[in-house]
Amino acid sequence: MKNTLLRQLPKMDNLISNSEIQEMIDEQPRKIVMRMINEVLEEIRSKVLNNEISELTSEEDIVKLIKIKVEKYLNYSLKRVINATGVIIHTNLGRSVLNEESNKHISRINSGYSNLEYDLFDGKRGLRYSHIESIINDLTGSEAALVVNNNAAAVMLALNTVAKNKEVIVSRGELVEIGGSFRVPEVMEISGGTLIEVGTTNKTHLKDFVNHINENTGAILKVHTSNYKILGFTQEVAIEDLVALGEKKNIPVVMDLGSGTLLDLTKYGLSKEPTVLEQVQKGIDIITFSGDKLLGGPQAGIIVGKKKYIDLIKKNQLTRALRVDKMTISALEATLRYYFDENKAIENIPTLKMIAETYVSVNNRAHLLLKLLDNKYGEIQIIDGESQVGGGTYPLDVIKSSLIEITCSNKTAAQLSAALRKLETPIIVRISEGKILLDVRTLMNEDFEYIAASINELLE
Repeated sequence: MKNTLLRQLPKMDNLISNSEIQEMIDEQPRKIVMRMINEVLEEIRSKVLNNEISELTSEEDIVKLIKIKVEKYLNYSLKRVINATGVIIHTNLGRSVLNEESNKHISRINSGYSNLEYDLFDGKRGLRYSHIESIINDLTGSEAALVVNNNAAAVMLALNTVAKNKEVIVSRGELVEIGGSFRVPEVMEISGGTLIEVGTTNKTHLKDFVNHINENTGAILKVHTSNYKILGFTQEVAIEDLVALGEKKNIPVVMDLGSGTLLDLTKYGLSKEPTVLEQVQKGIDIITFSGDKLLGGPQAGIIVGKKKYIDLIKKNQLTRALRVDKMTISALEATLRYYFDENKAIENIPTLKMIAETYVSVNNRAHLLLKLLDNKYGEIQIIDGESQVGGGTYPLDVIKSSLIEITCSNKTAAQLSAALRKLETPIIVRISEGKILLDVRTLMNEDFEYIAASINELLE
């Protein structure tokens, strides 16, 4: 039986002469089409030999399989998706959405040459960081600034500069793990510093730092635990006390602020997070934070602080390996400019706009989407729910939101969710108690018609 099936398998030459395959070869790279023909034939052979099939599909069906594999291979792997999860800064979905002006500015810069490292005034070689350093200093009150590719790199570079082959003192309760299993101790190890843990998980005192300072102490590290909270019987050393200790002992204080916000977001219903400006005003020597979290810009690690330390970091040879490109700089500059007017920042930076949007506004938008959805093949209604800021920020905060709840009569929630992920523009949803949930807070109005048309078709 196996041999009979294998003999019936279409030959490569016959498939190549098929008119649909010929059309594919004319339109697509021949090498890719031939590779997919071989893969499909090999998959069928394998199933025959493993007794997984007892009869062959038609040549027409085999050609369809080849076309599917060719299209899948040649489609872009990285694509835009629609975030219906309600997690605003969704790490798996690219974190912050860039504002419209950032996208326009990136396009302008990329469509031709730019003055990335050219001083237009002097007609000489310039520094790429000059385009954004002054605006960062103005917004944060820092003496100097530098931008690298992410915050983990910023922490590593700062410690490598001031504490290589030296000891770095940090509270045991601040040895955090961030996304992707990256841990502060490992980052410190790569930087060349030796980790000195002080205190306990829930309590650390100033004397713990004082008792461990010696001639080989390179830095005191303070890590803002933005992605978790320790509650109850706790105590941590105030940053002001660490700064005073650092000044007394002539040891730089480095703060990993993590998600770093430039605005006080308590007025929008969130708990208090330290702003970068507030931390700079406390006299911290070096502060690092992310560009694509609460700042709402591109992926970047921003380093601010005292000029004498930032200048040293700029001279570190690792800086070149970790530097950002013209796309990051252009997007960051366009984002930062909005922060000179808080109202404009809230209105134009998508991350801040989603955080600040009122429940009434979200609920009104939910009703607009509901009108486009067809109840014929399932029960669809608006329910109250909760959004999250995400991105390792505000672990205890939730934001009241409106969700579209779908109970499908002919598909399970898992089947509908999988089908939504396979769309040309995938829609990523939540599943709860066997129902599909779309959180409107993270949806954009311009996507409503596409979302409704896609769901209506899948339900039918």
